[in-house]
Amino acid sequence: MSFVKTRPDASDGFFEAEAAGLAWLAEATVGGGARVAGVDEVAPGRIALEEIHETRPTADAATAFGRALAVTHAAGAAAFGAPPTGWSGPTFIGSRPMRTDPKPTWGVFYAQQRVLPYLDIAVRAGTVTETEERRIRDTCDAISHGAFDDGETPARLHGDLWAGNVLFSHGGVVLIDPAAHGGHRETDLAMLALFGCPFLDDIVAAYDEAAPLRSGWQERVPLHQLHPLAVHAAGHGRSYGVALARAADATFDLLT
Repeated sequence: MSFVKTRPDASDGFFEAEAAGLAWLAEATVGGGARVAGVDEVAPGRIALEEIHETRPTADAATAFGRALAVTHAAGAAAFGAPPTGWSGPTFIGSRPMRTDPKPTWGVFYAQQRVLPYLDIAVRAGTVTETEERRIRDTCDAISHGAFDDGETPARLHGDLWAGNVLFSHGGVVLIDPAAHGGHRETDLAMLALFGCPFLDDIVAAYDEAAPLRSGWQERVPLHQLHPLAVHAAGHGRSYGVALARAADATFDLLT
């Protein structure tokens, strides 16, 4: 039995992009990567997914997911900002368009494609003040110029990895609704931390054991939360604009 999502007003390629992202992430499951919902059918304005029967989260399932997520990330991507292999259509984060313009370095991709486009929308919406905007742009300028480039290769990201897209089922964790692209692996983990996830400490510990994180990753969480905070500031109110500015300040402080 399928779970069907429909949206008559969906942008061209909306559900097709979701299907492409799920297929790309699913390639990693062969080697032990995180399980994703299977696509039964996709058409303009409609997608049918395998039905996931959720159950109570457990530490064991979270631990297994942490190890599996490390495998998914290690499957890699062609470049930072690369879309799912074989997909040349539009991509989205939630309902908003999301750029996937491949870049050779992480910082320029992240600042210019994952933060600034949504900051512009937030400024127009009035959720970010002029003073906050200047501080956020200063931080993005430093990011874009490579202040946090660390030599890591592009990871295969889910891209919208908040708790609502992490389903605990009888067979373990299943991921849904990706905004899949090539990025930095710490970004997925930071999004899990931003909105909370059951047994998050177990997920991260298992991930770190399977694929050790670079020293100082905890201090860089605000850096990697700039993207989801900017997206939310663009459409979910002033509180996210405040949180975005604070994350930008915390990121900028890492440079001193």
